[in-house]
Amino acid sequence: QVQLVESGGGLVQAGGSLRLSCAASGSIFEINDMAWYSQAPGKQRELVAVISSGGSTKYADSVKGRFSISRDNAKNTVYLQMNSLKPEDTAVYYCNADLRTYSYSWTFNNYWGQGTQVTVSS
Repeated sequence: QVQLVESGGGLVQAGGSLRLSCAASGSIFEINDMAWYSQAPGKQRELVAVISSGGSTKYADSVKGRFSISRDNAKNTVYLQMNSLKPEDTAVYYCNADLRTYSYSWTFNNYWGQGTQVTVSS
């Protein structure tokens, strides 16, 4: 019933910008943390940024000062503004959400989107 759908990925030159979006849909009662992860081929999935329901944020050291995570609670949507992109940012970016539904509101579950490709060229 719950799904996360990412959008906004694409090809961009080094130094450029992209804005990723992730919309959560379904019988959602409450969303706590929302996050963005990245995964390059053959590498482990890594946390990029996380934002709490109240708007507190944390970032991986590699993206501090360049990326900004935000959310629209009314739309159940999280964003990742990516500036000053580098070739090493190339990866599939996945949206993640910790949420509970109306049907099972006594427990939080973790959900993943399908991912969106970001490619940064030199």
